[in-house]
Amino acid sequence: MPLIEILKEKVEKITGWGRPTRREVDAALRERKPNVFRFADDGIVPNNRKLPLIVYRGSVRTAGAADAAALFEVLFERNGWKDSWRNGIYDFVHYHSQIHEVLGIARGHATVRFGGSQGRAFRLKAGDVAVLPAGTGHKRIDEGEDFLVVGAYPAFGKYDLCRGSKEEHERAMNTVRKVPIPKKDPVYGSGGPLAHLWHKGA
Repeated sequence: MPLIEILKEKVEKITGWGRPTRREVDAALRERKPNVFRFADDGIVPNNRKLPLIVYRGSVRTAGAADAAALFEVLFERNGWKDSWRNGIYDFVHYHSQIHEVLGIARGHATVRFGGSQGRAFRLKAGDVAVLPAGTGHKRIDEGEDFLVVGAYPAFGKYDLCRGSKEEHERAMNTVRKVPIPKKDPVYGSGGPLAHLWHKGA
């Protein structure tokens, strides 16, 4: 991540300068239907056999925002998804076996494959959000020069980075299914689609 983004993030979080208000976040939010995708265990990446990947296209209006990344940070945090970060997406297949993850595209575009090597490639652009249930493989295939992502996690769970070894896969088969379902959708809150889609899957 460029140094300027690191500095901007730290200054904003410490001083509150440049952080969008609740009204500004609400104004940037767009109602979008969830796009739902399921991926099978491929023997290397477990994915999640019960909970689907959710993709919201253009759910946050980023054009004209003083700091689009801050819009996502404030939005995710108010819905209980915290420990946010700004960066890109790793260019190797990986997954998290003990925690769910949300990815908000703050700037630029990229092609990301979800579901492991046998999964599906998605073209993501500014304003899109992907909500990954624990176990979901993801890998960046390509990206634009100014690509920037904001990631965050539910308040519970433990961050881990799995790259697909047999040992990890065996352990993940037990841990993935035990990760609790968040109470709030990271984008649309308590009334958002996540609760229905994931509780229905579980």
